Amino acid sequence: MASSHLFSSFSLTLLILIGLASAQLSPNFYASSCPRALSIIRSAVSIAVARERRMGASLLRLHFHDCFVNGCDASILLDDNSTFTGEKTAAPNANSVRGFDVVDTIKSQLESACPGVVSCADILAVAARDSVVALGGSSWTVQLGRRDSTTASLNAANNNLPSPFSDLSALLSAFSNKGFTAKELVALSGSHTIGQARCTIFRSRIYNETNINSAYATSLKANCPSSGGDNNLAGLDASTSTVFDNAYFTNLLNNRGLLHSDQQLFSGGSTDAQVRAYSSNSATFLSDFGNAMIKMGNLSPLTGTSGQIRNNCRKVN
Repeated sequence: MASSHLFSSFSLTLLILIGLASAQLSPNFYASSCPRALSIIRSAVSIAVARERRMGASLLRLHFHDCFVNGCDASILLDDNSTFTGEKTAAPNANSVRGFDVVDTIKSQLESACPGVVSCADILAVAARDSVVALGGSSWTVQLGRRDSTTASLNAANNNLPSPFSDLSALLSAFSNKGFTAKELVALSGSHTIGQARCTIFRSRIYNETNINSAYATSLKANCPSSGGDNNLAGLDASTSTVFDNAYFTNLLNNRGLLHSDQQLFSGGSTDAQVRAYSSNSATFLSDFGNAMIKMGNLSPLTGTSGQIRNNCRKVN
């Protein structure tokens, strides 16, 4: 079983690799080669989120689901081709990840401004930050200079992404394997303060689990019957699912976590104290979240001459 203070040798090695990769990234990477890059991304994200606030959560989730599968290399954006089956149809992603059209729009605008310069992986990293800001969260400095992969892995996506049905021990293990502490697990899980989930993902919890607020469960059942309605949606944050705040943690204290994996963070285990801390101090949560996102963005990026800068984020050049 993983713990917050004990890492496997694999995790320690991964931390070293993250540090080396981070040294090759820079927040000023495009200062000369594409000085308008960040403003182009920010503007496109602002427009997309203004049109549909849920899109902010979707863009943030794209970055997370990219980085946890073979590193932050935009592999999640690749469509299937004759040489590999990509990640879009993996169980954690199918009928779930979205926002690809927004990324396409951003990439098209960047290619017009500075062809062949800005990677799709960097677009995902910046769009995630700008989405949080657009929904009222705090900003952080995004390291840049990632390059794009030329392949993707259905198998890796199926095996590396944490499940919404995971118990705390499985969550701790999944995040520890990527070099994250229990505190960082809780901080990153706070991304569920925005966004929605499909009925099929939380049905078992509201009908079968006892550690859920009964009134909350009853309200959810109206939109998520015991059979049917699989694609009906509910906010991950029962209070303010379109505002990036710390209400998610307050909900956990009151057994109002939507997903099984959410409520596991406050279930009598080792992460209870951290949930309480974030529920009472929004500033600390937002600061820790930003730092954890910077660390996540440094997961095994391709740099230098590795990979490529895709002209189209959906396919290899």
